[in-house]
Amino acid sequence: MVRDLAEQKGIRDFTIQPTCDGITTIWVSRQDLRTVLNYLKREAASPYTLLFDLAAIDERQRIHRQGLPDSDFSVIYHLLSFERNEDIRIKVALSEASLSLPTICDIWPSANWYEREAWDMFGIVFEGHPHLRRILMPPTWQGHPLRKDHYARATEMEAFSLPDERQEIEQDALRFVPEDWGMRRHSEDTDFMFLNMGPNHPSVHGAFRIALQLDGEEIIDALPDIGYHHRGAEKMAERQSWHTYIPYTDRVDYLGGSLNNLPYVLAVERLAGIEVPDRAKVIRVMISEFYRLASHLLFYGTYAQDVGQMSPIFYMFIDREKVFDILESISGARMHSSYFRIGGVALDLPHGWDKRVREFVDYLPARLDQYDKMVMNNGILKRRTQGVGSYTTAEAIEWSATGPNLRATGLAWDYRKARPYSGYEDFEFEIPTATHGDCYDRCLVRVEEMRQSVRIIRQCLDNMPEGPFKAYHPLTTPPPKARTLHDIETLIQHFLNVSWGPVIPPGEACITVEATKGLNGYYLTSDGGTLSYRTRIRTPSFPHLQMIPLMSRGMMVADMIAILASIDFVMADVDR
Repeated sequence: MVRDLAEQKGIRDFTIQPTCDGITTIWVSRQDLRTVLNYLKREAASPYTLLFDLAAIDERQRIHRQGLPDSDFSVIYHLLSFERNEDIRIKVALSEASLSLPTICDIWPSANWYEREAWDMFGIVFEGHPHLRRILMPPTWQGHPLRKDHYARATEMEAFSLPDERQEIEQDALRFVPEDWGMRRHSEDTDFMFLNMGPNHPSVHGAFRIALQLDGEEIIDALPDIGYHHRGAEKMAERQSWHTYIPYTDRVDYLGGSLNNLPYVLAVERLAGIEVPDRAKVIRVMISEFYRLASHLLFYGTYAQDVGQMSPIFYMFIDREKVFDILESISGARMHSSYFRIGGVALDLPHGWDKRVREFVDYLPARLDQYDKMVMNNGILKRRTQGVGSYTTAEAIEWSATGPNLRATGLAWDYRKARPYSGYEDFEFEIPTATHGDCYDRCLVRVEEMRQSVRIIRQCLDNMPEGPFKAYHPLTTPPPKARTLHDIETLIQHFLNVSWGPVIPPGEACITVEATKGLNGYYLTSDGGTLSYRTRIRTPSFPHLQMIPLMSRGMMVADMIAILASIDFVMADVDR
């Protein structure tokens, strides 16, 4: 690809950066950026059609940058090619005195929110952006939180006070002005109505607001407003050790549990060169699929409930509790077990684990068949969801949709099959797909995924390897405790790794997994210390909510409820 850029587009001013994840990483100049991205998406053979992520990093305090262009801030464009089954990463170096780049919203519409986030968090201006304003922070926020010189704790600031004049400013900032959102109050023959849906509406499953522009009950436009759940998960990673940050990952997609741990610990292991034992890999796969079941069961029940069917959620919550009982018996916790560790898992499987797991995998398939009759074959639910909120495969890729929301359009692409990790290459399972990309099909794909998860768990049950559940590597955290009784040096290492955390070699690595809602990736930058220099969390729900206008224009207000239910989002996964 580097040769193609040089030969086809005449790009000469570039630097190739080696990274721990093996992804081709190219630094280009600001002037060449749009040319390079246009070529990669529209002109290259087997193009990179999906904008997987767009992020930034404050480089000003980074020590280990040998061989890289001088940069105060860097912007990273991470692209994915389905045809090549590979990624490419384009980077641009910026000086603090000139923090601006041209927008790429006309190349990838999904770049809209990503560019707004980069401006909000770092102050990088994207020239030509149609609506460059705060997206995660309040509109009156001062500063850019992911800069290294921005405070990380509230205790670093003066005591909070809100004088009267400031109250007026804050209240005025909350006032809804349609023109600020790109909406029109009138057309030639219609006075539009504007309706706030949320930020506390039951159907949005969290604090999330949608500004609706209506002609009667027809949706003319629907603009999502996020940020109400923002907790600074990426900022917190910069003050937690590599080990103590693991529980924070559980709380991103808080319905995915330890499945959120997996891309994070895999990325740390890649940076540290840790090889995980086979038993730990299979345990991770089994636990991940249990959390996929727990998440999908909740989705299934609330999906039916949101479109008016009350009883299924009670049955499905019973099955979800059975999943949590198994997870608790293995890890000691239920929703947020933080069970995965750097180098393996926290505990080995307890005695008798196989009996409970076998009982469950023998029990659930018949229940799923019952739910098909109750929900998927229900005529009212079909009329409420079929043909509603549909989009094509091409539109899904344009908007960076992944996971079941992409596979519902017919594209059979699953990260566990395309790029197996943690031993998924040793398991037999199918990739469920659908055809129409509508609300019904998005549910249908998740229902079939549950059957495949049961199939994978059964294989884990029948083929669980013997051996250690954690790697014997000096950077494994925490180290196996039994070894602390051997000599004082090992005890000291255990103490330091638990209290300070391991010293991870400098480097960069992005590891992605097929999470419950789509592709979840952790892009970690180590500067050779006990803390992460930069942790970028690419979540699936963030781009999925950006598709709401596409899915809802021309629909009725009642259809919006079905659309939201079918997306399967978690607001903490959006806002982080």
